[in-house]
Amino acid sequence: MSGEYTAFFYGTLMAPEIFYSVCYGTSNPPQAIKDLHTFTPAVLDGYCRHRVRFADYPGIIPEKDHTVLGVYATGLTDANVYKLDYFEGSEYKREEVKVQLLPEQGNSSKKGESKETIVYVFIKPEALERKEWDFQHFRKEKMAFWTRGDWAYEQDPEDKAIV
Repeated sequence: MSGEYTAFFYGTLMAPEIFYSVCYGTSNPPQAIKDLHTFTPAVLDGYCRHRVRFADYPGIIPEKDHTVLGVYATGLTDANVYKLDYFEGSEYKREEVKVQLLPEQGNSSKKGESKETIVYVFIKPEALERKEWDFQHFRKEKMAFWTRGDWAYEQDPEDKAIV
């Protein structure tokens, strides 16, 4: 059964394979699990995405006149959000925001639709580079490492996102 929660992902979790690895322990779960979730392109206004220094992932911080392209994910359960809180860790705070959905190819009915959701905001701006994080570079250069067969995300009970 699909969950009632949604989230805006703007970094590694934009790749469903990473989301599934974190939430289900495998980058390629059964189709029945995949069918519980949707991933729709969306934009978050008033924030900017930056590379986290010495890391493969980004963080967002509030910045006027900036936008962040990401995905709006649906079908999240309590267990998914719990795992995401630990995956994001204490460098992030879970916050509620409003995103704008982008039109899917062949489906203009969702164009511009606004959705309230959660997002993980980086709380240590001094650890961010001024450079924008590049999802395509991540997919090409780092994705295989993050989705390798022997990789499974392990929770550190001391390192949870602020909620």
